[in-house]
Formats: sequence, structure tokens, C-alpha cells
Amino acid sequence: MSQLLEGRVALVTGAGAGIGRAIARAFVRAGASVVVAEYNEETGAQVATELAELGGEGLFIRTDIMDVASVTAAVEETISRWGTIDILVNNAYPTMTHRPAGIEAIDQQRLRDSMTAGFFAATAAMQAAFPSMKSRSYGRVINICSLNGVNAHKFTADYNAAKEALRAYTRTAAVEWAPHGITANIICPGAATTPFKALAEFMPGMADEIKKTNPMGYMGDAERDIAPVAVFLASDMSVYMTGNTLFVDGGGHINGVPWAPEIDV
Repeated sequence: MSQLLEGRVALVTGAGAGIGRAIARAFVRAGASVVVAEYNEETGAQVATELAELGGEGLFIRTDIMDVASVTAAVEETISRWGTIDILVNNAYPTMTHRPAGIEAIDQQRLRDSMTAGFFAATAAMQAAFPSMKSRSYGRVINICSLNGVNAHKFTADYNAAKEALRAYTRTAAVEWAPHGITANIICPGAATTPFKALAEFMPGMADEIKKTNPMGYMGDAERDIAPVAVFLASDMSVYMTGNTLFVDGGGHINGVPWAPEIDV
């Protein structure tokens, strides 16, 4: 991945931990300057420090994806700082905000919250980044979606709907923005992130079953298994790819990942 992103400027939401942090670190190793757009000030600042220690340039901007204006401001500050935004990764989503629940128990406020976090924040970032990308005839949009939506996992209908809405939006952006040199792709990851670890603690039997039914037999590592794919999509190596959903999950999507929590409905 050495210097595949030399001179590029990237913004990664939710880069204070998990997949976002792994992508930010991989981007810096590949030569990019990276904005850590993160809500948690402590982890956001820490990752920005890590990027500097890796020999790159990182800037922490506190960003609240539940506030669309905050997301737009982060993009604008990125452009103000570097004069451009070349790569946008919409990754952030609040961890374990809601417990699994049946559709009949998911009220309108929860639906609105999930759509704001999983859809409206990402689309606002894309719209804010578009003029700069268009002016330079270059852009890479990478949206992190989920197998939950693809496989219609039970008891997470609000999250599923938000992520599938983002997938559809991304594919449409790929069509509309291709003439401007902008690609838009989706990663559906399978990794042992904080939410999966919380699941493993909450329901160890189900977490073990998920790993057993994965063709590769394990949940991926964010830095080793997921981040390199993001670097590929952000680089010129993927110039002829747009509107794609990449399942970076050890093959778990092939027969469907089991997700059947025991809840009272």
C-alpha cells in the first residue's frame, strides 16, 4: 500500500476507534493526510497523535453525526485546511445505542435517530464534499454499510433500513458523479469490532455460531482485513470501479450470517 494515496486528503468519520481508526491509520501509511472526524474528544485526539507518530499528518475535528451541521462543518474545515477533500469515508455510527427490538417496538424517534446517524449524516457529508471533488475532477467516496441490512437481520430494522438507504444512495451517486471523476463504493465489513465484542459478551453462544459459520472461521481484524480494502477503493487502482458493494467478511455473506438474538417481543 506504500504511497498509493500520496498527496491525497481524506476525512474519516468515526475514526476514533474500530474500523474508522484502522482506515485512518492505513490511509496515513499510504501517504494521505487524514481528518479524524470523531465525537469522542479523547479518542479522536489520540488517533490524530497516532497518525503523526506514523509519520503522517492527522487533524482531529470533533464531529457529531447526530447533528448534520456538525458533519458539514467538518468537511468545510477539511477543505479550508488543505484546499481539497479527495477521499470521504462515512463510517461513524453510535455503538449499541439501542438494544435489539422487534419492529413493533421501534418507535418513530428511534427510526429518526437511526436514519440521522446512518443516512442523513453521510449524505450531508457527500453533498458538502461534492463541489470540491467536482472542481478537481477527482473524488473517492467510501460508505461503510452492513450485512445486517443485506441479510435483513431480525430486531435491528431501524439500523438495517438506514444502512440499506445509504447503499441505494451511494449507487445513485456513483451514476450521477461518474462524469466528474468521482467514484462511490460501499464496504460491508465483518470484523471483531467493539459492537461485535459487546455482542459476544451479551450472547456468547450466538457470537460463537457466527464465527463457526463464517467460511474463513473467524471475524476479521479491522486493521489487517478491512482497512486495506478501503485503501484500494481510495486509490487509483480502483479507478474503474464504482457503485459496488464489497463484502469484506471472510465469506460470511454467502449463506447469510446468523443473527437471532433472544428477546422479548
